[in-house]
Formats: sequence, C-alpha cells, structure tokens
Amino acid sequence: MKLFRHENRQNSERSKRLYAATELAYTIVDFTAAFSFLIGSILFFWQETETAAIWLFVIGSACFALKPTIRFGRELKLAAMGDESDLAKRE
Repeated sequence: MKLFRHENRQNSERSKRLYAATELAYTIVDFTAAFSFLIGSILFFWQETETAAIWLFVIGSACFALKPTIRFGRELKLAAMGDESDLAKRE
C-alpha cells in the first residue's frame, strides 16, 4: 500500500471522484477555520462577546485538526482502491 502517490488519484473514475470530494471537504473545512478565527478575533474587541470568541477559536482549532484527518483518510481509501485492482490481477 503506497500512500500519498499522485498516481493513486488517477487510477479510475471512482478514485478521481473520491479525490475531488475530499478536496471539496478540505476546502470547506479550511474556509470554516479561517472564518471562525477571523470572526473570533473581531469579537475579542468587546468583553461581552469574549466567550463567543473563545468558542470560535475552539471551532477553528478543531477544523485545523480535521484537515490532516481528511487527507489521511483519503489516502488510505485511494490506496485501498489500488489494492482491489492488484487483487483482481492476482486471481
């Protein structure tokens, strides 16, 4: 099983769709993290919105933790898809 290989993304239409879907998810998570930090930073200007700002920073941090999880999960799935074709060739 070879991870993080560009060839895995182009093996089949199914792998191309998986790659596109995970890139979309990655981008959505990226924007969510960025907006959470931006809005949270603005909310820190007023003491009464400090708690909301803290929660937005927690959400943004969770999003940043989710990003490598999405990529690693995608690579495991792509590598497994390649193994299916290898198994078929061996049989």
